[in-house]
Amino acid sequence: MSEQDGRTARDLETARWFDDDAGPVVRPYAMTRGRTSTAAEGRLDLIALVIAESRAQETVEDQTLSPEHVEIVELCRQEPLSVAELAAELDLPVGVVRVLIGDLLDAELVHVSRPVPPAELPDEKVLREVIDGLRAL
Repeated sequence: MSEQDGRTARDLETARWFDDDAGPVVRPYAMTRGRTSTAAEGRLDLIALVIAESRAQETVEDQTLSPEHVEIVELCRQEPLSVAELAAELDLPVGVVRVLIGDLLDAELVHVSRPVPPAELPDEKVLREVIDGLRAL
């Protein structure tokens, strides 16, 4: 293509960078205002479940929240999701999602539930004995 069809080389260069394949226009660090960690970092491992608080209904009208914050709350209102699932659903790096969830924790719009570590679960033998005892009643 040349200037004969009305498109210059500069137009073609611009068009190449502003299509769907170029990816998001906003860089992930801009969504977190340059922050890379949060005070809740220790509680936000990949399998931590994020659950929307009941008062999270107000988030749609809240002008202080970014669209990503609102989307996290909306997703978690439907069902609790892990940090990894949220990152995949939003197509954002896990580090960015952790910072966004930290913001929502500070605003008390979500809470985090961590699965019980296997070492803290009751022994299977004890559970079987309880079940057998209940059946014997």
